[in-house]
Formats: sequence, C-alpha cells, structure tokens
Amino acid sequence: MRRQFLVLTGALAALVASASAQAVHVPVTVDTLPNGLRVIVHEDQSSPIVTVNTWFDVGSANETPGRTGLAHLFEHLMFMGSQHAPYPQFDRRLEAAGANNNASTANDRTDYYEAGPVHALPLMLWLDADRMGWFLPVMDARKVDAQRDIVKNERREGIENQPYGLVEDYEPGMLFPPGHPYSWPGIGSMADLSAASLEDVRDFFRRYYAPDNAVIAVVGAVKRDNVLKLIRKYFGAIPRGPGVTHPTLAQPQLKTDTMVTLEDRVQVPQLIYDFESVRAWDPDDEALKVASYILTGAKNSRLTQRLVYVDQSASQVSASANDERLAGYFGILARARPGHNLPELQAAIDAELQRLAQDGPSAREMEQARNSMESRILGGMETIQGKANRLNQYYIETGNPDGFQKDIDRLRAVSAADVQRVVRQYLLGPRAIISVVPIGKAATPGVAAQWRSVP
Repeated sequence: MRRQFLVLTGALAALVASASAQAVHVPVTVDTLPNGLRVIVHEDQSSPIVTVNTWFDVGSANETPGRTGLAHLFEHLMFMGSQHAPYPQFDRRLEAAGANNNASTANDRTDYYEAGPVHALPLMLWLDADRMGWFLPVMDARKVDAQRDIVKNERREGIENQPYGLVEDYEPGMLFPPGHPYSWPGIGSMADLSAASLEDVRDFFRRYYAPDNAVIAVVGAVKRDNVLKLIRKYFGAIPRGPGVTHPTLAQPQLKTDTMVTLEDRVQVPQLIYDFESVRAWDPDDEALKVASYILTGAKNSRLTQRLVYVDQSASQVSASANDERLAGYFGILARARPGHNLPELQAAIDAELQRLAQDGPSAREMEQARNSMESRILGGMETIQGKANRLNQYYIETGNPDGFQKDIDRLRAVSAADVQRVVRQYLLGPRAIISVVPIGKAATPGVAAQWRSVP
C-alpha cells in the first residue's frame, strides 16, 4: 500500500512538472446554430468513447420566491419522455447502446450528460434534441405529480431526516437577503414544490430550455465536421426561446455576526462559520481557494492538524471557498468529538484564523497548496467527461471554453501575501454562525441563543 502511494505521488508530481514546462491546451471548435444553440467539439481519439454534455444556463437562482425547486424538479422531468421517445425510451435506448446518463442542478446551471461508445453519438444527440424541442407535447400533470413526490422524498431524506441536514434550509437565508437568488435551498421548500402547477412547469421550460440558453459540449473519438452535421440535423429545427437576462447583483455583506442554533437528532454538535467573500473569477477568488487548502486541504493543514490531531476536539473539519456567478462565501465546518463542545471548536478556529492573518502562510504551505490544487485541475482533464464538463463551465463563465491554462496561471500567481491579505479582509469580519446540537442542548453555555428544534 505504501509503495502504491509513492508511485501515485510521483506520477502526479511528473504531471505537474510537465504542465509547468508547457502550456495546457485543449483544442476545441465552437459553433453557433441560427437558433442560438452553442456547440463545443473536442476530438480525443485516445479511446472509442464519447460524451455529450449539455449545460442549460438555468438553476435555482432563476426561480422566484414562492416557486422555488423548479430547476431541480426539471432535472427529473427531463427523463420522463418526449414526443418521439416516450418514457422510458430515453434510458432504455441508451442502455441498449451501452451508454449511461445523469444530470445535476446548481444555483446557476443544470447539466445533463450521456456517455458511452462512440457509435451511440447519433442516438445521444437525437434523444437530447427530442426532449429540447418536443418535451411539452407529452408533459402532463400525472408526470409532474410523480416527479414532485420523488423530489419531496429526496428532500425528506437529504434535509429533514438527515443528521445536520437542516443546515441546508437555514444557511442560504443567513448569507443572502430575502429575495436574493441564492437565499433559498436549491431543492426548494415543501410548500413551493406542492404549489407548482403544470402551467408553472410549462412556463419554466419555455423560458429556459431553449436552444439559445444552452451549450452542448461533445468530447471523444469524433470528427468535428460529423458532429456539427449531426447537431444541425437534430437541433436545427428547434426555435429560439424568448431570451434570458441574468441579473447582476452586488456581493452581499454581513454587517454583524448572525447566529442560529438548531436542535437535531444528532449525537455530537457541529459548528459552521460562513463569511461573505467574492464571486467566481474575482481577482481574490483563487487566493481564497488557496487559503481553504492551507486551512483544511491536507492532513497537515492548519485546522486539520489543530482540531483533529493535536487537540483531538473534532472528528472532521473542512473549509471551502464557494464562488458562483452572483456571489461567493467562504465556509468552515467542524464536527466535535464526543466530550468536546462548540465553544472549544470556535476558540481554536478563531485562533488559527488570527495566526494565519498575522503571520501568513509559509513557503512550504504555499508550494504544497499550489502543487495539490494544480494536480486537481490536471486530474479533471484525464477523462472525457471531466473535460466536457469543464469546457462548458469555462465557456458559460468566461466565454472561452479552453480555460485550463488560465485557471493554472491564476493559481500560480497567488502569493503568500495574497493569502494573508484575503484572510484579513474576508475571514476576520462578521460571520453567519450555525450551531447544530443534540436535542435538549440548545441552552449549552457558549452557543447562540436563537434556536429551533426538529420535531
């Protein structure tokens, strides 16, 4: 086992060294159909497989108060059949061809993909085109009700009956003001899911599931001209949508600490710190990501060493710099070991943040963070699915699908002084503090006075 670890480490080091010696370039063709559909093609002949990755520029941020959860509901509805491929033909035909598919929803996008042998490419594109262009004729109340019930059950399993799950309900509203597109959980509320009508679903589809609000990345053992020919054949007749304008909002700022304590059916307490930070591709974005690695990215990172190994007060600790289109926040989570409490965790976290702000990171910490984070970027290029997803992300966020080298360059440009500055600027100010404690422990000294128990 030890020998395998050393070999893997050496391979990653060689990969990083190779990338340092030459620019990372993923050659692509970008085309736009007359109906506004954008297409990215990358030829990778290393294996006879292909992936089709479709990003719709819509997520939970495009919902409105009272009608939350529609974006995630659509992630389910889009597999319920279309006019020429009735349910359950979408899955059955792909499986028969040796392919697979899935989808995911976030604040700013919904992603659908198929992956399999290259001979299945025409089938993948035809199925995607049929549900983009001919979804509404077969969508009825029965299908909406069935998928609504499934999403409600996901919410019960993932939030209401999941230990510490209620954090997902409270965290967005503590960071973002009422009505902000990020101020509700992506899965929506039970009340809003119940209120969604068939006409709400149809309106959402007409507005956001149009070709001019989508990007398709095709990556694999393909030929560019053949891919573009197939896409024009299958998608060309689908009309443009009404057009979507995405809002531009100022980054919210907390004026003072906000706190909530949740009583839950858990055995040990958990503490979350959330700081307002910056949106994606802000000049400070990458320095905050490096700071998160220095705090918890490895076993020898500062908070991991302090809480998990030295004090042994926490069973787990993590930090993340969350950057999205409209805003960002920096989160720290620590879960106590039995016999330890939240004030103890809070004091240790505060001390480590102050120490990093005062002294900055060491040269060794910076080198480890850069190497590990760069290898992660390169690792995401090892599979065709990883490349396709990243090509879409870069294109939606920056307008340039081949953004791998730009990502690496901005990581390499982060200095120790940058990390020290962003810690001082963003991680010492007002926080949203969420304490989760066992039922009956809300009055524990040192935790927030405001609380809600789980029924």
